[in-house]
Amino acid sequence: MRKGIVTAGLIVVSTAAIAAAPIASEGFLAMVKKKSDARPGIMKRARDLLAARYDLSGRTDPIARMSGGKRIPVGPTARLHAGVSWDALARLSPEEVKQRGLFPYLPLTHPLQPYDGGMVFPPTQLKSHPELVRFDVDFDLPEAYLPEFPPPMYLTTRPDLGDVAKGREITLENFHPIFKDILTPFQLEGLRLLVSPFPQQQFNATEERSAANAGNAVTCFSCHVNGHTSGPFHLTPDVRPQAERFRIETPTLRGVFAQRTFGSKRNLRSLEDFTEVENNTAYFDGDIVAAETKGARHFSRRELGAMAAFQNILDFPPAPKLLPSGDLDRAQATASELHGETIFRGKGQCASCHSGPYLTDNASHDLRVERFYAGRAEGIMKTFPLRGIKDTPPYLHDGRCPTLEDSVEFFNLVLGTTLTADEKKDLVAYLRVL
Repeated sequence: MRKGIVTAGLIVVSTAAIAAAPIASEGFLAMVKKKSDARPGIMKRARDLLAARYDLSGRTDPIARMSGGKRIPVGPTARLHAGVSWDALARLSPEEVKQRGLFPYLPLTHPLQPYDGGMVFPPTQLKSHPELVRFDVDFDLPEAYLPEFPPPMYLTTRPDLGDVAKGREITLENFHPIFKDILTPFQLEGLRLLVSPFPQQQFNATEERSAANAGNAVTCFSCHVNGHTSGPFHLTPDVRPQAERFRIETPTLRGVFAQRTFGSKRNLRSLEDFTEVENNTAYFDGDIVAAETKGARHFSRRELGAMAAFQNILDFPPAPKLLPSGDLDRAQATASELHGETIFRGKGQCASCHSGPYLTDNASHDLRVERFYAGRAEGIMKTFPLRGIKDTPPYLHDGRCPTLEDSVEFFNLVLGTTLTADEKKDLVAYLRVL
């Protein structure tokens, strides 16, 4: 049941292996065949959409690296309409952009929308976790535009150790020998729960699933690998009707100690509540009936406290060019980075939301992006910290901005800041050192 085959670099389910399983109803096998047969068409539409919107050829910076050494992707990747430049687009009013259909950063959809969704994991992760392979959908974004796997892990309690993961993915099998002399017993128990597999909407023991084998497969660290993220996506659980649910990228858990609200839109007020709500919503798409049917795990407040205790010591990656205040160290920063800091705090308007040493105001804001395209209001979004931002492509809540350059172009349009090409370049240089 756990065997798969490799096609075009992706691990996919072998339907023959499913059919050979000792226990599988005819209805389940028929569903697997139907959805497996539909998957190529679904993924062609998804990748055709990406190809129409972006140049995802995988261009990376020859020097800049993520904290673990992966090359940083370079943009902007968004395709503009023929005869339209970034500068010309920025001079148009939102109404003109909308009327002419020129906005390059439309919401990014889940390949299975509008009828289905669920967690989808990138191929780099599936190579070591075939239990997370789905027979109905594949990942759509190229690997170049995702975080590194596995990512480094940094702890506020032991900054002297640097990356405590040392290139390893932290799992239920290895967490204890790695951390038994680093964590308190309560933190260690929290980490155990974070790497323990539990039932989930698409990965569970019932035949209402999207994985070949029945069983618990998803851990908190499946999405938040090493307390960071590997780039999986799903649909936000707190919006209805189904067709209106938007794609949501998995954010990093680094630096949650600096946050006062949790969730992209829900504004939960404690990390314990966030952890509990994630299990009831993200794991089961907000469907409490399905959750009970599929065996949802309900944590005690003590367990939630232990999980929060560990999450609260997940640190940002080192930023040698930053002072404790969050300001650039002028003795180390380049002229481009220093100019980018000035743009960030001034003309670019970034610091109006991303302020303080961790670059967040701990609030939520409505950018009213729908001013630029024909679509539903997107509503408020949480201001995430920008520390370590180079490690977390793609950007925005749905990943519609594959690179930092795309993010700068997006906000230049939405905020109307009319940055010059040099100002954009320097702003990206600054973001890379945070």
